[in-house]
Amino acid sequence: MSQNRLVPVYIARGELEAQVIKSLLESQDIPCLLQSEAAPSVLAFAIDGLGEVRVMVRVQDEETATKLLEGEHHA
Repeated sequence: MSQNRLVPVYIARGELEAQVIKSLLESQDIPCLLQSEAAPSVLAFAIDGLGEVRVMVRVQDEETATKLLEGEHHA
């Protein structure tokens, strides 16, 4: 059950940035989910964190995803 737990690996400043990160991770076979506190149509930009979108991955993918996002991943 704990393998299905999701952890945040990136906090985007908006939906567009989150989608780019999601595409990058999924291109490396890392499934992810975007999580936001606000509805997508509420704000197109972040004001005091209101537009933040968390990019979530499975706990077993956290290390690989983090390295990829830091530019340390070598295919």
